[in-house]
Amino acid sequence: MFNRLKFYISLVFARLAYTFLKITKLSSGTAFIGYLVLKICPDFLVFANECISKRKINVTGTNGKTTTSGLISHLIKNSGHRIVNNALGANMLTGIVNALSITLNPFIKAEYSIIETDEAYLEKVYEKADGDYLLVTNLFTDQSDRYGEVSVTKKLIQNGIDEKENVTLLLNADDPIVAGLQAKNRVYFGVDEIIYKNGQEHRLPNEDVNCPCGEILSYSKKFYAQMGHYKCQCGYKRPSVKYNGKITLFNEHSEIEINGAVYYVPLIGLFNAYNALGAISLALELGIENIEQNLKTFKVAFGRSETKILNGHRTLIQLIKNTVGANEVLKSVDLNSNILIMINDEYADGRDVSWFWDTEFERLKDAKNEIVVSGSRANDIALRLKYADCKDIKIIPNVTEAIDYTGRRADGNITILPSYTVLLTLDKMKNFKKI
Repeated sequence: MFNRLKFYISLVFARLAYTFLKITKLSSGTAFIGYLVLKICPDFLVFANECISKRKINVTGTNGKTTTSGLISHLIKNSGHRIVNNALGANMLTGIVNALSITLNPFIKAEYSIIETDEAYLEKVYEKADGDYLLVTNLFTDQSDRYGEVSVTKKLIQNGIDEKENVTLLLNADDPIVAGLQAKNRVYFGVDEIIYKNGQEHRLPNEDVNCPCGEILSYSKKFYAQMGHYKCQCGYKRPSVKYNGKITLFNEHSEIEINGAVYYVPLIGLFNAYNALGAISLALELGIENIEQNLKTFKVAFGRSETKILNGHRTLIQLIKNTVGANEVLKSVDLNSNILIMINDEYADGRDVSWFWDTEFERLKDAKNEIVVSGSRANDIALRLKYADCKDIKIIPNVTEAIDYTGRRADGNITILPSYTVLLTLDKMKNFKKI
């Protein structure tokens, strides 16, 4: 009884703290409130479970967590269901607790929770919280200072899964690392075919990919990085897929055909098509209605292929944080736009920025305008661009100054490629206007 009282007290405190921080603009509160809530009620997630009446959904993986969980939330909410989620993308334990503490109503239950969850924190979340569905997007090398090899990341996720015997996994079958995650209940989604109508040249990845047994996988189809249709002489192969998608990529959107139904996705790039395929698959699994209609009205989270206006210029903002994700983003960069790359190396970005050197910045060598680089790693990015034969590079380490400079001098559209903590800074700036 006393612990439940602490839960209610923590909810009141969270709302008061959130209101105070919002008025004073001292902090976004995405982690600070969660930290204090857990101090008041260490079992907060245990009691939060009771405020969800139907399904608890988690989304994890290297790339696409925020967009995929946002899509799922949008589809479920707009079909008439009450939800709670961590829409701001704060996906570590304190960020998740913060999101729940300021949105949960213990007297009017939400039907679904959709929680984006950092790979390393899934186990901590599942120690306290229930989990009905876990969607895993992909697993790539990312923030090597935190995770090391991708096999370590996979192990962290598996540890979390092992906490919940009855969780249903919704897995990307095209990723041989993700497909190997183990649970009693597994459902797979994947891509059968990709049609390019966006003018992009599809270059088949030529890197070798190892099977879990250590041998090199053979591919009948390969889409990007390790994604594709694979098999190994040991018998390991792409599993049977329940939700098989045929993707058509256009300049400003994509279309996904699944089991005869065609879904219009208002997002660019193959990576976002994969995110949408996962979200649609989960919605179909849950029996959510009006998916096709509601997809058309989806708006991305800030910085995830979002378009804003900066000083009258159409500005596309695309988060980059690791080699695979950056390579996919670079495929869609308009070389006639004014390009601004902004990279920090704070903890949330990853201290190790060696991924620069494996990223295909050579795609920018024919950029029409000067490329502005900014952030704490501006000099490193400038050096990488020099080795990529980019000719006109300007270094402005201060993020605010770089935005002002680009906004004043831009000739046409703007493309901004920020790391995560830069994105948080941009989100607070008043320079950007909605379209």
